[in-house]
Amino acid sequence: MSTAAPARKPATGFIFVTLVLAIIGFGLLIPVLPKLIVQFRGGDIASGSYAYGWVISIYALMQFIGSPFLGSLSDRYGRRPIILIATAGSAIDYVIMANAPTLAWLFVARTIAGFTAGILATANAYLVDVTPPEKRAQAFGLLGAAFGIGFIVGPVLGGLLGNYSLRLPFWFAAGCSAINWLWGFFVLPESLAPENRREFSWKRANPVGALLALKRFPAVRDLVECFFLLTLAQVLLQSTWALYTDYRYHWTPLQIGLSLMFVGFASGLVQAVLVKRIVPALGDTRAVVVGFCISIVAQIGYGLAPHGWMIYAIVCVGCFAGIAGPALQAYITKHVPPNEQGAVQGVFAGLSSLAGIPGPFIASHSFGWAIATGRGWHVPGIAFFEGAALTVVGLGLAVRSFRRDHHRPPPTAAPTMASPA
Repeated sequence: MSTAAPARKPATGFIFVTLVLAIIGFGLLIPVLPKLIVQFRGGDIASGSYAYGWVISIYALMQFIGSPFLGSLSDRYGRRPIILIATAGSAIDYVIMANAPTLAWLFVARTIAGFTAGILATANAYLVDVTPPEKRAQAFGLLGAAFGIGFIVGPVLGGLLGNYSLRLPFWFAAGCSAINWLWGFFVLPESLAPENRREFSWKRANPVGALLALKRFPAVRDLVECFFLLTLAQVLLQSTWALYTDYRYHWTPLQIGLSLMFVGFASGLVQAVLVKRIVPALGDTRAVVVGFCISIVAQIGYGLAPHGWMIYAIVCVGCFAGIAGPALQAYITKHVPPNEQGAVQGVFAGLSSLAGIPGPFIASHSFGWAIATGRGWHVPGIAFFEGAALTVVGLGLAVRSFRRDHHRPPPTAAPTMASPA
C-alpha cells in the first residue's frame, strides 16, 4: 500500500474531517455496546456491567501498548501512514463486532482496535506540526469540536439504528472507517517535514521507555500524574453513562443517544467558539484550573440528579470544563521540541489508554456492586463521585506542577535525520 502524500498543503481542516469521521464511528457504539454485552450475559445488567468493563479494559490495555509505538513511528515516517493504519484497524474491529457470535469475539475485535488506535495521538501531533505555538490551544479546541460533532451525530444515529438491530450500528461504524481510510489515502496530506523527522527508537516506542524519556522535559513529566487522574475520572463517567441512565432513568438506546448528542453539541460549541477566547484571556494554567473545578461540580451533579431532565441542565454547566483539555495540551506542546511531538503525544495517548485499563473495571464493578439485588441501599452514581474525587487530586497535582515550572530552560531537540546521533 502506497502512502505517498498528495501534493496539498497540510491544514487543520484535513485532520478535522478525519477526526469527525473517526468519532462518529466510535459514538455509534456507545448506546448499543453495553446492551449487546448484557444480551450475551442473559439479560443480567449487573453481570453485563462487569463483562462490559473487561471489554473496554482490553481495548485500553492494547492502546497503552500500541500508542507509543505508533507515535514514534509517526515521528520517523510521518503522520499520514499512521492515520491510515489506525482507520484500517477500526474498520476490521467493527466488522468483527458486527458478526460476533459470542462475547469472546468482542474481546478479539477490541484487541485489534486497541493496538491500532493511534489516530488521536497522531492527530494531536499533526496539529502541532501545522500550528504555531501561540495558536495551539485554539487548534486543540478545533479537535475538541470534532469530538463534539462526532458525538452529536454518532450516538443518536447509533441509538436510532440500535432500535432496529443492535448489530446495525457496527456495520455503519465500519462504513465510517472505510470512508475515513479513503479520505486519508486520497486527500489527507503529510504534515511532518523531512527535516523534522528522527530515527525510530525502540526505547521510546515501548510504553515504559516512552514514559522514562519524559525525564528530559520536567514541565511535561510533572503533569503525567495529573493527566492520568483526569483521564481516569473521565473514563469512569464514560464507562457508566449508558448503564447509569438505563438503570436510573430507564432510558432507551435512542434516549441515551440523544443525551450524548446534546453533550456533543454543548461541548463542540465550547471547543469551537469559546476556547479561542477563554483560554487566551485566562492563560493556559488558569484555564486548566477553572476547567478542573467545573468538572468536579458537574460529576457530583450527575451522580446526585434524581430526574433525567436534570442531566441536560448539568451538561450546560459541565461543558465549560472542556477548556481544560486544549489548555493543557497547548501547555505541554510548548515544552517539547518539534521532532519529538509525535512521541510525547503518543505517551499521553498511552496514559489515556492506561487510565482506560482500570477505569471501566472500577466503574462497572462499582456500579454493579451499588445496584446489586438485596443491597439495602443503592448509589448508582458512585462512579461519578469517584471521578470527582480523582479530579480533585488531579487539580492539586496540576497546581503543584505549574508552580514548579518557573525559570526552567527551554527543551532541546533530539537529533534529526540529518543530524549526527
